[in-house]
Amino acid sequence: MKATKHIQQKILNAHQLQQELMRWRKFSKKIAFTNGCFDILHAGHIHSLKQAASFADVLVVGLNSDASTKRLKGDNRPVNNEQNRALLLASLVMVDAVVLFDEDTPFELITSVMPDVLVKGGDYTVDTIVGAKEVMANGGTVEIIPLVEGLSTTSLLQKIERL
Repeated sequence: MKATKHIQQKILNAHQLQQELMRWRKFSKKIAFTNGCFDILHAGHIHSLKQAASFADVLVVGLNSDASTKRLKGDNRPVNNEQNRALLLASLVMVDAVVLFDEDTPFELITSVMPDVLVKGGDYTVDTIVGAKEVMANGGTVEIIPLVEGLSTTSLLQKIERL
């Protein structure tokens, strides 16, 4: 039986994240970072997070805040609030830390984490990934993983509307 008491402890603020990063680096852990809104968690998200986790020992997920998600996705989003989205992500075995960010892009968060591996979905190129240049200049790598066709929050919401 899995201990669930640690789930909430994976949701960190910026200071707590820096403490964890120091601890992980002390033990030579390779750190991967990815980000997104993760509004309605679906199999495409699971696939992407599983792939992202495979590149390192530790996976940090930057989660767009409610305000950031609304600015990016529109007034009807997010469907789930940031606390619920963070809890769902923290409940996943492949996720080691979840940290909210309020900006439109995770640039500040990425440059403060400075991961060994920056991971984004296949709808991006290295040239369009925020923070890619900085991560690579620091000796890190950028990984682009293919999206699962037909699995997106937007397509799920459209399907629900047709019901």
